[in-house]
Amino acid sequence: MVTPEQVKAMIQTELPDALVQIQDLTGGGDHYQAIVVSSKFEGKTLVQQHQLVYKAVRQAMATEAIHALTLKTYTPQAWKTSSQVV
Repeated sequence: MVTPEQVKAMIQTELPDALVQIQDLTGGGDHYQAIVVSSKFEGKTLVQQHQLVYKAVRQAMATEAIHALTLKTYTPQAWKTSSQVV
C-alpha cells in the first residue's frame, strides 16, 4: 500500500514542475486518480502524457502497490482553460 502523498512524490520526481492532485478512489490505498499538470506534456499526445506519468509510478505498479491509476493530464495552457482546481 502506498499513500496519496507517496504517489504524488513519485510523479513529481519524474515531472518536477508538475502540479499533482491524488485521490484514493477506494480507501484501500491501491486505486488512485491523479490529475497532473506539467509543461513536459507540451507537444505530446495524450498517450505520451500518460506514459510519462506511468513511468514515474512503474515500480509501484509492478509490485501491485498501486493496482489502478486513472489519469487526467494537462499542459499548463490546457489547465488554464479548464475550470478545475488542484
